[in-house]
Amino acid sequence: MISLSNITREFVVGGQSVFALHDVSLSIDSGEYVSIMGPSGSGKSTLLNIIGLLDRPNQGTYVLSGHNVTDLDADGLAVMRRRHIGFVFQFFHLIPRLTAEENVALPLMLAGVHGKERQEAVDKALAAVGLSDRRKHKPDELSGGQRQRAAIARAVVMAPSIILADEPTGNLDRKSGEDVIHVLEKMNAEGITLLVVTHDPEIGSRARRRLLLRDGAVAEDKRPDALRA
Repeated sequence: MISLSNITREFVVGGQSVFALHDVSLSIDSGEYVSIMGPSGSGKSTLLNIIGLLDRPNQGTYVLSGHNVTDLDADGLAVMRRRHIGFVFQFFHLIPRLTAEENVALPLMLAGVHGKERQEAVDKALAAVGLSDRRKHKPDELSGGQRQRAAIARAVVMAPSIILADEPTGNLDRKSGEDVIHVLEKMNAEGITLLVVTHDPEIGSRARRRLLLRDGAVAEDKRPDALRA
């Protein structure tokens, strides 16, 4: 599903080149559950942004679901994101004036989905994260965990095949964080590919595959379940 070959991402800072990623090659199959860990500045978020088509590599090739997306224009990237990828961020990014239901419906509205089809998709997404009874509440009327679950519902309402979660529990207390991870893991169990960037070793250890990045390169790639089999 995801195939990165010799990916390099270079930034120019203060007149000097800084490599956020250097010669990264990586394949992730459909339905995998992968955690991405490493110290600050190791390239975790840059890797997630490239996989999510929010950033472009300077060198290398990226194939997503059989399509070479490396050189797609902005419109082509937007189509691939809409078809395949749902994003969950640390800071929710809900629109304050909209209810939970309206926030979840927003991607469908932008995609031109209307009427009964849109309402059914919103209902399904809210039910999947346990927020059906809070659908008419605005973000400031929801707890942190409920806001993140609303953000997850918005991420999956277009039925993506991949969820990319960047520090999804970073703004939550332990209990709320566990609830959010359980929601994401349930979706992975139903077939969605799940990639989670985290600083929390407990969260990272839950994944069936664990990547450790150092200095823009994959330092470790572990599959504990496979090792125990």
